Amino acid sequence: MKFVKQFSIILAFAFIGEVLHAAIPLPVPASIYGILLLFLALDRKWLAAGDIREAVGFLIQLMPVLFVPPAVGLMQAWGVLRPDLGAYLVITLVSTALVIVVTGRFTQFILRAQRRRLRNKVLHEKESAG
Repeated sequence: MKFVKQFSIILAFAFIGEVLHAAIPLPVPASIYGILLLFLALDRKWLAAGDIREAVGFLIQLMPVLFVPPAVGLMQAWGVLRPDLGAYLVITLVSTALVIVVTGRFTQFILRAQRRRLRNKVLHEKESAG
């Protein structure tokens, strides 16, 4: 029964994402709305991570299986893709490198900001104590 409750919570957020996608005229996929709302609920402590932990773990274990249909689709479309394979490879490599660089820079920015905040907090506590 616990899994049913946890999946129901996840599906509720997915459904709300679908409703928002239909209501808001932006080119944002419904799944993005749903995952952002789920993140917000977890971040604001409206929902505890333990409330969906087992279902999320199951879905993560299942994730590799979800890549099989797109892979089969690519194999079926090989004749269409083959003439432009070089372009697809270049686009894939460049976009992957760009994502790595941007993610790394953003992570560095966040870590530096956290360190500055911690340093300022320690300095403030020392000034208050002394």
